[in-house]
Amino acid sequence: MLKIRLSMGGVRKRPVYKIVVADSRAPRDGRFVEKIGLFNPLLPKDKKERIKVEAERVKYWISKGAKPTLRVSRILGEAQLMPMPKPGNNPQKAVPKKERKKTEEPKKDTPKQEGKEAPKQEAKKEEPKKEAPKQEDKK
Repeated sequence: MLKIRLSMGGVRKRPVYKIVVADSRAPRDGRFVEKIGLFNPLLPKDKKERIKVEAERVKYWISKGAKPTLRVSRILGEAQLMPMPKPGNNPQKAVPKKERKKTEEPKKDTPKQEGKEAPKQEAKKEEPKKEAPKQEDKK
């Protein structure tokens, strides 16, 4: 299956991404079919050089069945090549992790625990079948 995804480049602390069409089984920075654009996250959002995309090639690969990743679909949405994806709903994202743990209540009665206890009790009630000793005919 083909994916339109980001391939990382640049140097430490200064990333630059290539927008590539690659097989989904290939490594992130490995083999790809075609490079169709660039993305520089360090530039401000209002600069044109932040996103460079070959629109015709993107439309071609999407028509061939390539699926963009979520991040690439957002980038293509900013470039107005496809509709922006719907934002996810994660209300806990803005809350610091330590405070998240405090607000979460521990679950006391979970169905998994109840399900595990019941078979053990049933197993205790059942007694193993005892086989009668075999009688051999001696001649």
